[in-house]
Amino acid sequence: MKEITPKELKILMDKGNKFQLIDVRDQHEVDLCNIGGEIINFYEILDKNHEINRNKKVILYCRSGQRSATAINALEKQCGFDNLYNLKGGILKWREDIDSSIPLY
Repeated sequence: MKEITPKELKILMDKGNKFQLIDVRDQHEVDLCNIGGEIINFYEILDKNHEINRNKKVILYCRSGQRSATAINALEKQCGFDNLYNLKGGILKWREDIDSSIPLY
C-alpha cells in the first residue's frame, strides 16, 4: 500500500497540487477536528466509490491510519483503484508533526 506522511501531504497542500483528500472518520470525529478532506464514511466507502477520482492522487485518512488502510485495501481489491495513498499515522500523526492545536482524542 502506498503511503504519504503528514509532512509530504502538507507540502502538497502548500504547493497547491491537485489531489483528492478523503476523511473516512465518523461525523463526531470530524466535528472535533479536520484537515479539509471530503467526508466519505468508512462504512460507506465501497458504495460511494464513484465519488473517488481515478485520475489523480487520492489520499485517505482517519484517526490513526488503520481504517483508511482497510478502506484502501478494499477499494483496490474490489474496485480496481491504483491511485490511493494512506496518510501514515492519520490525523494523530498530523497533530504531532504539523498542527498541535488539533485535539487529542
